[in-house]
Amino acid sequence: MAKTDIRKTNTVIINARLAAIAAIPCVLLIAFYASQNALAPTVLAAEGVKIAAPKAAISEPSGLQVAIFAGGCFWGVEGVYEHSKGVTRVESGYAGGSKADASYDKVSGGRTGHAEAVRLVYDPKKISYNQLLHIFFSVVHDPTQLNRQGPDKGQQYRSAIFPVTAAQKKAASAYIEQLSVRSPWGAKPVTRIESGTFYAAENYHQDYMRKNPKDAYIRTYDAPKLISLKRLFPGVYK
Repeated sequence: MAKTDIRKTNTVIINARLAAIAAIPCVLLIAFYASQNALAPTVLAAEGVKIAAPKAAISEPSGLQVAIFAGGCFWGVEGVYEHSKGVTRVESGYAGGSKADASYDKVSGGRTGHAEAVRLVYDPKKISYNQLLHIFFSVVHDPTQLNRQGPDKGQQYRSAIFPVTAAQKKAASAYIEQLSVRSPWGAKPVTRIESGTFYAAENYHQDYMRKNPKDAYIRTYDAPKLISLKRLFPGVYK
């Protein structure tokens, strides 16, 4: 188990830790995770930032569509999109590497080429790919952090988009360029446009945020994302 992934050792250990630290303030929890992960100091992600929407239009076919995003720990990414109107299904998994390496034990080592990712099924009539991009860059993660998000460090936590269609690739590339010209973060996004097959993660990772709202990691790093989603996208939040 990689030292930067204590949050996911297993559900038994997580629940035991939660019982012991449930009352600890978030500031101290952040310091706790930083010391356990040997990251001194923890580089907090600049999430919940109000940014301009994509300017380039995108033409999408009718019917349900698929989108794949990677922006740090998939628990939080999945949780945000599960609360977005128009998204009918969200699944945590791995993308960018081989099928043989698509397991948490291997991916957590940071050498498989995989990124922790989420696969969305959405209805373009209710939420467009551009809106999904807007949420991804403003709420889901800090796109300026290279190979890490907050307390989690490693290539598996990189910022990446895996377009499913040529139109998605064009839209994602245009938005990254738009945000690079006038960056609201003070640094350019390091988000990569990649290709690769998506492989579903283990069952215990699915719907983790919804099933474990009192988990210390969820409360500290992921619950604030939902607050930001509701604040910045009140018409999308569900």
